Amino acid sequence: MHYIFDFGWIWDYGPVILKGLFVTVELTLVGAVAGVFLGILCAWIRTLGPEMLRPPVATYVELIRNTPFMIQLFFIFFGLPSVGVQLSELQAANLAMIINLGAYSCEIIRAGIEATPKGQFEAGAALALRPLQTFRLVILVPALQRIWPALSSQIVIVMLGSAVVSQIAAEDVTFAANFIQSRTFRAFEAYMLSTAIYLLFAIALRQLLNQVGRWIFPKVAAR
Repeated sequence: MHYIFDFGWIWDYGPVILKGLFVTVELTLVGAVAGVFLGILCAWIRTLGPEMLRPPVATYVELIRNTPFMIQLFFIFFGLPSVGVQLSELQAANLAMIINLGAYSCEIIRAGIEATPKGQFEAGAALALRPLQTFRLVILVPALQRIWPALSSQIVIVMLGSAVVSQIAAEDVTFAANFIQSRTFRAFEAYMLSTAIYLLFAIALRQLLNQVGRWIFPKVAAR
């Protein structure tokens, strides 16, 4: 069978593609920033925080890390309305990505904290710093420097996993590809284009995160 490629439709559906890319970028940006902050908070609780908060945080981390992202997304979008919490497609997608990345980044950051030399904790005590001050001023930055490559990879993984948000009609790149192939019946070309977009975005995102690492943590560049 001789297949003839046809991308003649690409100009007609340019706005749909651009909107999908914008939504994917927005989801990634919000999810990465809020998810990493959530991960830092949870990592602090699991290592140096109040004992009473450690079991619920550990439960959250294990629950998220051992269940599919799609189920988490469906629970938020389809399940929460049953108890009166109604979220839009983008709100549900953002929340799911934040919660998911928060759990994974918590464990990555916790590993960086646990690899901190004992002398740094002792330095905080010698300066009469409170545990939270010691964490923020002495422990956090070196810990983030150690785990930045792993954290960057996890952010890229979560971005790629965001493709499933099209299942709740969030208009991302995958939603755009589904829409185009349903109108043009050019499934091969539509999904080839979406694959190229995700590939280029992943490469660009990884490069951006590497640059951020070099800017914030100069020693990362030497690794």
